[in-house]
Amino acid sequence: MKYYELTVDTTSEASELVADILTDLGSNGIGIYDNRDLLGLSESGVVWDYIEEHLIQDDGKAQVKGYFEVDGYDELKKQLLERLDFLKENCPFDYGTLTLSETLVNDDDWVNSWKQYYKPIHAGRVTIVPEWTEYAPAEGEYVVKIDPGMAFGTGEHESTKMCLMLLQEMGVEGESVIDVGTGSGILALAAAKLGAQSVEAYDVDDNAVKSAKENSALNGFTDKIYVANANLLDKTSGKFDIVLANITADVLITLSQSLGDYMKDGGTVIISGIILKRENEVVKAFEKASFKIEKRMNMGEWVAFKLIK
Repeated sequence: MKYYELTVDTTSEASELVADILTDLGSNGIGIYDNRDLLGLSESGVVWDYIEEHLIQDDGKAQVKGYFEVDGYDELKKQLLERLDFLKENCPFDYGTLTLSETLVNDDDWVNSWKQYYKPIHAGRVTIVPEWTEYAPAEGEYVVKIDPGMAFGTGEHESTKMCLMLLQEMGVEGESVIDVGTGSGILALAAAKLGAQSVEAYDVDDNAVKSAKENSALNGFTDKIYVANANLLDKTSGKFDIVLANITADVLITLSQSLGDYMKDGGTVIISGIILKRENEVVKAFEKASFKIEKRMNMGEWVAFKLIK
């Protein structure tokens, strides 16, 4: 089904009024894109690992998007322009330009159009292959089939690639592995492909758990990989040879305090998702918890570590 995506340029102050107009006219969903939202996050006291600096600004501008069916669109657009003119005449504060732009979109495209750009991703001997793509592996190549759905983890991000590279440098065969914050399950699947004896994979997000379970079945690992909804290590009591944690600096710092209790003697942890400017904080936290850095890896703005307990 086709829809019109309508965008109104306005201000932070007037954005809710514009959203009310679009809602009243029957919009199938509303989106407000306000630069001040990111500014508020950066000043909230919560540490956000990575926000593009140029996005953090208080220019007072905002955009409001609404979605309308094609049938009856001409009449709807007429009513919308009349409402916007009324707002211009009666709004007691700055409302911006109230410029209206429109784009005809297909709702199927919203869900599936990105798939045409998702190609096999190589990380050493491991290749991440979209489940809808035919792929003939080379000798010695490990193929992980994946449909990320709405979960983090296509294999394209530097943090994921580094974890895959570091994992391949280890003797994974016959080891017990836990993947904390598994997302789509890529790291857990790679560990299983490389010969891990057992893998536990946890994520706090329901979509991620659903995706990881489906990808586990897609690769034939339902008996080897256990996937469940959990906050970090809350639902496991075992001790593991290898811990994988591709999350964020804040979560890793918290995790460092208890992680050693879940590792076998001489166990290894691979951590990533760390932006460069927060590297020292994470290193200090793990060193304080008696972890020793065995290897550091860097790609772009991101860094990963292999550590020994």
